[in-house]
Amino acid sequence: MFKMNDPILLEFCRVRKQFGPVIALNDVSFSVRAGEVHCLVGENGAGKSTLIKILAGAYSIDGGELRIDGKPVRIETPAQAAAYGISVVYQDVTNVDKLSIADNIVLGAENSRFGFNQKKKNIEFVRPFLSQVGLEIEPTVLMESLSIAQKQMVMIAKALSKNARVIVLDEPTAMLDPVGRKEVLEAVHALNREKGVTIILITHYMEEVVEADHVYVMDAGKVVMQGTPRSIFSQVERLKEYRLDVPQITLLAYELKKAGLDIPDGILTREELTEALEKLCQS
Repeated sequence: MFKMNDPILLEFCRVRKQFGPVIALNDVSFSVRAGEVHCLVGENGAGKSTLIKILAGAYSIDGGELRIDGKPVRIETPAQAAAYGISVVYQDVTNVDKLSIADNIVLGAENSRFGFNQKKKNIEFVRPFLSQVGLEIEPTVLMESLSIAQKQMVMIAKALSKNARVIVLDEPTAMLDPVGRKEVLEAVHALNREKGVTIILITHYMEEVVEADHVYVMDAGKVVMQGTPRSIFSQVERLKEYRLDVPQITLLAYELKKAGLDIPDGILTREELTEALEKLCQS
């Protein structure tokens, strides 16, 4: 899943952030290659929200360095974040229900070239972005008629309309039912596969990190584990130490291995577990 030939797009280099006596980020370092999907996991207070707000330009760093395309940068306002191609989609959908989809996408954006007096051009402008997230809905439809999952996808389409190179998703499925979660995640991964959009996904659903290129586990303002999903889920006991759930399939495989069955570490899917059990039966 790694795309090692792609350049490093974004780097946190020993980044620190402190609020009074509280150290929110403590020498956090990681890098994101262009076109990758990265997942950040950790319990509340681990530092994930602070990291997002630094990328969004809401907080400035107190120490260390943030680099984009290998060059040190300062992101101190949302406008600067947008200029670097970084867009954040928060779990609380910030839309105006009484406006249309098209108006919500161009609302407040510097690239809303046409303004509210030229509705037809706005509609044609946003249509391809809706298609890219899998929403085959007329841009004239009011936001209030959409499901929460569809509203989230409209906000992702809005990020695309700003020419985002990196889309940061803050718990995008936290308020969704299983069907809505599936819709949003499929849209996100399709954007990554088909358009090469770099994704940083913050989630507390461990099942959602299985398809990522890289996973970072945060605790008390530090990155305490990092690696591929398989390498992370091979360390069940350590994940438990950080109070993180493990996908049910991974946990079942782990318990079977503890019971003496020759099951590989880091089982991620039902298909992998079925294959491992079939091999045992054949042997």
